[in-house]
Amino acid sequence: MPREVLFGGLYARGEVAAAVSDEAWVQAMLDIEAALGGERLRAQDIDIAQLGREAAEHASPVVPLAKRFPDTHRGATSQDIIDTAMMLVAKRALVPLLDDASAAAGAAGLLARRHRDTPILGLTLLQPALPTSFGLRAAHWMIAIDEACAELRRVPLAVQMGGPVGTRDPHVAAAVAAELGLGEPVLPWHTDRVRPARLACALGLLAGTLSKVARDVTLSEQLREGDPDPSQPRGASSAMDGKRNPVAAVSVLACVRRVPGLVATMLSSMEQEHERAAGAWQAEWGTVTELLQLTGSAAAWARDLLEHLQVADDAMRASAGENPDLGAAVALVDRALEARSA
Repeated sequence: MPREVLFGGLYARGEVAAAVSDEAWVQAMLDIEAALGGERLRAQDIDIAQLGREAAEHASPVVPLAKRFPDTHRGATSQDIIDTAMMLVAKRALVPLLDDASAAAGAAGLLARRHRDTPILGLTLLQPALPTSFGLRAAHWMIAIDEACAELRRVPLAVQMGGPVGTRDPHVAAAVAAELGLGEPVLPWHTDRVRPARLACALGLLAGTLSKVARDVTLSEQLREGDPDPSQPRGASSAMDGKRNPVAAVSVLACVRRVPGLVATMLSSMEQEHERAAGAWQAEWGTVTELLQLTGSAAAWARDLLEHLQVADDAMRASAGENPDLGAAVALVDRALEARSA
């Protein structure tokens, strides 16, 4: 993925962008070569721009990189290195991504607890419905984010060490898996793309969940984004003085809007020919990188949004009418909070 400077603040917020950078990919490949018995090198020792130019001549960065490891690389294919690097990059990127997403869920939980009995008019099909509590709406955000995070944690990130046609000694995969902290598959998965597809779908689930939260905020006149740093207010309009725009919510939605197409690319790439795909496998590398970065950025923005969200309690109460019965809503909020703390 090209370096985004002008739009990076929106699409590359948080720590995930660095975890999926060119340097991170090269470091992952170097760590795999070291696990195979090669010299331990740092990405800073590699001219990544030159590596990229050479990669274009071979449709793979591993061919020029492997020249540094002539003794240990034998038997490992470009796909072995890149597939395993993809899993390692994902493993490392998911740490800050899940941290931000879990923090966003925690912030939603605090809102649910604080506003468990704050009445608000429910909206169905964008039309006025029955009263509920804002705490219950926030509890739904919390549970949905937690469930999406749980799906991501269940994705089986495993090494890939199949050799030229998937017949390499499984003991090699076991040793590399133990060294890198990745799973050991029953068989090489060089043309079985369930793992990368599951990763993509799980990222899509989380991204979609975060977009629901952001959309709710943009549609509510009773919610307003707070500024992480009050001395630097944000969301100014270039045309209307005094107008405040919802920066974090809009940024979540902008990141997530790009995700479904990337998930579709990963699913379409599952069709791979025989023992090595021609094009479909190669299409995954940048796609997974973008998926991780965009979902990570959305998670960081959602954390920002929920940790600083300002709630207009009085306006919510006014919208719900006189003395609404919130017993069922409050009981559900308590149920959700107890389930999360269990």
